[in-house]
Formats: sequence, C-alpha cells, structure tokens
Amino acid sequence: MKFCNINAGMSKTMQKEITEEDTALYYGSGSIQDLLATPVLSALMIEAAVSVVDPLLPDGYMTIGKYLSIEHLEPTVKGMTVTVNASIIEIENNKITFAIKAYDELGQIGSGIHERYIVNYSLLKQKVSQRTERLTPQPK
Repeated sequence: MKFCNINAGMSKTMQKEITEEDTALYYGSGSIQDLLATPVLSALMIEAAVSVVDPLLPDGYMTIGKYLSIEHLEPTVKGMTVTVNASIIEIENNKITFAIKAYDELGQIGSGIHERYIVNYSLLKQKVSQRTERLTPQPK
C-alpha cells in the first residue's frame, strides 16, 4: 500500500518540561538526581517521530519502531524544557527513516536516527498471537 500523504522533509516538533519523573535517579538509569535520563530522551524522540506519521495513516494502520540510535550530548536539568524535532529523511516502501534532534534552552542536547515501519494493525496482532501461542501450555 502506498501512502502518498507522507513525504521526506515532513517534520514535527514537540516540547516537554523535565520533571522529577524524567530524571536519571527516578527512572533508575543513573544516580544523578536532577538530570534528564537518557531513556526519557529516547522516548521523547520516538514520540516525536510517531507524531509525524501516525496521524496521517488510514484506519487500521500504525507505525512500529525497528531501530533507534541516539547520542545524548549534554545534560539537561529538571525544570528545563526539551524541544525535540523529528524529520523524515527517507522513505523506502513501508520503512520511514527519521533524523531527530533535541535541544534545551542552552543548545543541542541530543541527536539520533530512528526507523519506523508502517504496518497493518490486524496483521501485526495476528503475528503476535501466532508467536505467543508457543507460551501456552499444550494439552498432554
């Protein structure tokens, strides 16, 4: 299925004020109390990418992440605002590649590449069910 309304160059920007729940200590990814956790930065980058494409897809379709590579370049302190921009740099069949940059009030704090795939939700659920059937005990 071709998605003509999705093109390279499309982008979205989102912002989030960093709270205690976003810190490395709270998140369990470090021991510094007031700094943005890298997993939270990753999640914000993914959320920005999803916001570019998913609202444009027809009913029954969504994107799923396959690859994420980021650099967390600078610390951000609780109370600061993180701005994340995700921009489509390539579309190949149902694979969409994003360049993502993150900033706070003092400058760039991170960058990354993220790949998402457009999938049919019903087919994905079917595949998940087939895979997880192996977890169900079989009658003897």
